[in-house]
Amino acid sequence: MKPGERDIIIRTVCRLLVPFVQLFGLYVIMHGHSSPGGGFQGGVIIASSFILLAMGDGYDEVKRRFSLGALTATTSAGVLLYAGLGVVCLMLGANYLDYAALPVSAARSVGMLLIEIAVGITVTAAIISIFHDLVTFE
Repeated sequence: MKPGERDIIIRTVCRLLVPFVQLFGLYVIMHGHSSPGGGFQGGVIIASSFILLAMGDGYDEVKRRFSLGALTATTSAGVLLYAGLGVVCLMLGANYLDYAALPVSAARSVGMLLIEIAVGITVTAAIISIFHDLVTFE
């Protein structure tokens, strides 16, 4: 094997594991409001799948799938979703992030799920952005 060449076994195993790791991360996020786990843990799991992909295929593959502009937009979208849900509760006459004010039958469950999704989106993009900064020194 040449110095710049990647091992076929490592590439194959990483490519096979990435979808399962991401699916598990989504499971942790989606069930975080009713079981152990949540947005932060699921976000870190999903971000680790991109780091695993970088280990197998190189960082250029991760950059191709998730550009720096997309990372910034995704981080902002997660923060806006989190803050927006709180503002909606305020506009409905309740306290900030008081899910009981939401016009949904299972308001508390839906509100917590949306918060977990927002945190998961933000954490995923932030961790990948930190990884980008460590790899590229930019």
